[in-house]
Amino acid sequence: MSDSNGPRALLTRIRVWLVVFVVCLVLSGVTAFPLVTELRILDSSLDGWAAPVADLLPGLAEWIERVRGGLATADAQAPYLLYGTDWLAFAHLVIAVAFYGVYRDPVRNIWVVEFGMIACVGIVPLALICGPIRGIPFWWSVIDMSFGVIGILPLLHVRRMIKRLEAVTPAPVRAVVPSAP
Repeated sequence: MSDSNGPRALLTRIRVWLVVFVVCLVLSGVTAFPLVTELRILDSSLDGWAAPVADLLPGLAEWIERVRGGLATADAQAPYLLYGTDWLAFAHLVIAVAFYGVYRDPVRNIWVVEFGMIACVGIVPLALICGPIRGIPFWWSVIDMSFGVIGILPLLHVRRMIKRLEAVTPAPVRAVVPSAP
C-alpha cells in the first residue's frame, strides 16, 4: 500500500499544482494577443445579453467602452503600440516554459517558484505606481493586483510541498570541486 504522504504522492501533487498554474499563466498570456477583438466582444455583450451587469456596474461598462475605443483607435492609427501587448503575452508564455524545470525536478528548481512568487509580489507596487500615472481607475488596479495575490497562493503551496519533498528525499551525490591552491 502506498503512502499518500510519501515522496511519489508529494511529487504528483506538486506537478498537478504546477500544471494548473502553468495553464492559467498560458491562458493569461494567450488572451493578451487578441485584445481588440476581445474588448469589442465584451463591450457589445454589455450592450446585449450582459446588459444587467452594465446596469449594475455602470463604471465598469464605461471603462470597458473607453478601453475598447482606445484600443480600436490604436489599432487603426498606430497598430505598433499593440506590439507591447504582444510582448506581454510572450513574456507570460516564456515564464510558463520556465516552470517545466520545476515539473522535472522540483527540489533543484525551486528557485523558479520563488522567482514566480517575487513576480507576483511585484504586481502590487507596479499597479499602485503605474496605474495612477496611466490614468487607470483604482478599482481596476485592484483587479490587476488580485492576479498577484491569487497567483502567489498556489506558488506558496507548491514551495511548501517542495520543501517537504526535499526533507524526505535523499540528496543526490554531487561532485566535489577542489578549490584552487
